[in-house]
Amino acid sequence: MNATERERIVVSVGGSLIVPDQIDTDFLTRFKTLVLEKVQRGFTFSIITGGGKTARRYQEAAQAVTPLSPQDLDWIGIHSTRLNAQLLRNIFVGYAHPQVIKNPTIDIETEEPITVAAGWQPGWSTDYCAVMMAKNMGGRRLVNLSNIDYVYTADPRNPPAGGPTPTKIEKISWAEFRKIIPDHWDPGLSTPFDPIAAKEAESLSLEVAIINGAKLGEFSNYLENKPFIGTVIS
Repeated sequence: MNATERERIVVSVGGSLIVPDQIDTDFLTRFKTLVLEKVQRGFTFSIITGGGKTARRYQEAAQAVTPLSPQDLDWIGIHSTRLNAQLLRNIFVGYAHPQVIKNPTIDIETEEPITVAAGWQPGWSTDYCAVMMAKNMGGRRLVNLSNIDYVYTADPRNPPAGGPTPTKIEKISWAEFRKIIPDHWDPGLSTPFDPIAAKEAESLSLEVAIINGAKLGEFSNYLENKPFIGTVIS
């Protein structure tokens, strides 16, 4: 990898941002504008895409016709992430590496400021692929763009009966974060960050920021080390 003096940011873009129902061209336009602005300021990016509604629609359609194993359903999800990754790679044409990265553990030689990656194999979430990209390409900061403003002490949509009211977290250590999420990964698991990815990120001393992708100004503020709405895990 050339341009080692430029900071590499790994960005995991939730499928719910790319395909909340139909493909969200407004989000994609704003995301492209922001990323290219930061490229001009000296950043480089590795972007990993989720599957979104495309994945769920294909999985549900397949299940309606033939009972499928979790592994087969996972493959449908993986190929959905690859379709979304190809969409982003083409959106960044002229700035992005010409191939979508499917295996985040291989040597990746690129002079382009943007690399786009997707899901790799069953049992690996895109969070885990993002952490592997950070390890592989020398990223120290990983941004998880999702549909939440903060990580909470418990799911605010389904608070535990009789327990304390879930509260937002602005900064938390990996050790404390891992206490409030499950200890294993299952496809379809609803958690701010994949538990297996969290273990690996902790071992790499990686900083992860959870930011609402609908508020790209907060993503910009984080990159510029300004106050922002979101949760930092380190």
